[in-house]
Amino acid sequence: MARSSYISQLPVYWNLWLSPVINSPKFQSLLRKLETSKEQIYPPIADIFTSYQISELHQIKVVILGQDPYHGANQAHGLSFSVKQGNTRPPSLRNIFKELESDLNVVPPTKSMGELTGWAHQGVFLLNAVLTVEGGKANSHQNLGWEEFTDATIQLISAHTKNTVFVLWGTYAQKKAKLIDTNHHLIIKSAHPSPLSAYRGFWGSKPFSQINKYLEKHNQTPIDWKIIEM
Repeated sequence: MARSSYISQLPVYWNLWLSPVINSPKFQSLLRKLETSKEQIYPPIADIFTSYQISELHQIKVVILGQDPYHGANQAHGLSFSVKQGNTRPPSLRNIFKELESDLNVVPPTKSMGELTGWAHQGVFLLNAVLTVEGGKANSHQNLGWEEFTDATIQLISAHTKNTVFVLWGTYAQKKAKLIDTNHHLIIKSAHPSPLSAYRGFWGSKPFSQINKYLEKHNQTPIDWKIIEM
């Protein structure tokens, strides 16, 4: 089987864990589609697996699940909800920062700073259910095979870590709850931070303080949620 230039970006550690999915006919079909596509695909190939490149399984403390990457140029870089530095923050991320300020009095950074890499390096696994998208076409790579890959990722994290916090914002993310062992992990659910739904229960949900209280209760270092200006 030829080695895909896409999957070569996935660290060997994760490749071994996820090999049953990677070698499945559906996922191989997805890789062929990506390799031969004439469309602009985001994020760039080197950034698709950023969350996996930053974190090994045992380092993960928190999973924040998104849906699919931003579909504008120079925005997505492989971390859910995060946007590359220098871009105006998308609406959902603006609302995440507003709730963070309300919850923990963390003042949002300047408008050109919405990169969440600092969270990722502390064990926050920022995972989209779908890892690629065509430029200008939201959700265009749904149901092609990424969901099986990321579902397997969630199941691995659930099975091989303890006392991890899974943050499921919105109906789409909450469907993934069935993949998580609630005897060993905490699930935090609320409405999605999108302006279309934040008023339904995202505001005032205080997810960040909930996460840190749970981590401290289980003798883990809490997350420093401040965004460092570069």
